[in-house]
Amino acid sequence: MSINISDLLQPTIVIAENAAAEILKIYRSDFDYQQKSDNTPLTAADLAAHKLIAESLTNLTPDIPILSEEDAGIPYETRKNWDTYWLVDPLDGTREFIKRNGEFTVNIALIKKQLPVLGVIHVPVSGNCYYAVKNSGAFKLEKNGQPQPLNVRKASASSIHVAGSRSHLDNSLDTFLSNLKQYEITKMGSSLKSCLVAEGKVDIYPRLGPTSEWDTAAAQCIVEEAGGFITTTDLKPLRYNTKDSLLNPHFLVFGDKSHDWPAYL
Repeated sequence: MSINISDLLQPTIVIAENAAAEILKIYRSDFDYQQKSDNTPLTAADLAAHKLIAESLTNLTPDIPILSEEDAGIPYETRKNWDTYWLVDPLDGTREFIKRNGEFTVNIALIKKQLPVLGVIHVPVSGNCYYAVKNSGAFKLEKNGQPQPLNVRKASASSIHVAGSRSHLDNSLDTFLSNLKQYEITKMGSSLKSCLVAEGKVDIYPRLGPTSEWDTAAAQCIVEEAGGFITTTDLKPLRYNTKDSLLNPHFLVFGDKSHDWPAYL
């Protein structure tokens, strides 16, 4: 199957925007939520965004399969034969959605040979969109603005700025921070933490707890095209669809590769 990945970018951005509009309709209503079997929350917004994205991507690329958080039961025996596929988190940060703090996103990635080659992260409340295509740079498009290139920054020798999860702080992060000694921390939900690294606002986001592949794929493309990295704790790039489980290993998101980040673990 031969596709021009760059040609898929603008349609994917529009799909993410349309999903965001569906999410906002529910966000602004008196919504309820339920718990899934893995004890994570599920709202009507997750399902509405999933339905719109799945239908739209199928229309855009009928021959490319889709793996979404809300339709993740596809067995590895089927998935392992996929060279190229869409990996989607229709609403990343459902806990933040429920809290109504605006820190949630729509994440759409295209995976080819186990690595992300296109990533779109749309922020429904602000209207901002982060996006990248492999070997074409990463950009942030603010609502009613022009695309601005994203670039990671060099870490300071005096104080490290860390992004941490608002809803998933744990003792492992405390250890990392105590080893840093001098640091600032910004707590935030969803894939926005990785976007902060991509736009050079923070130095590192260490995720030392459970996540799934749809949580990181779009962000990985964006961070890498901004000059940064999303790696395992031993500095190997995250790879996708390599096993039955869709859980990620612990990982680090950072911009400055000259810094010895694993030393703080």
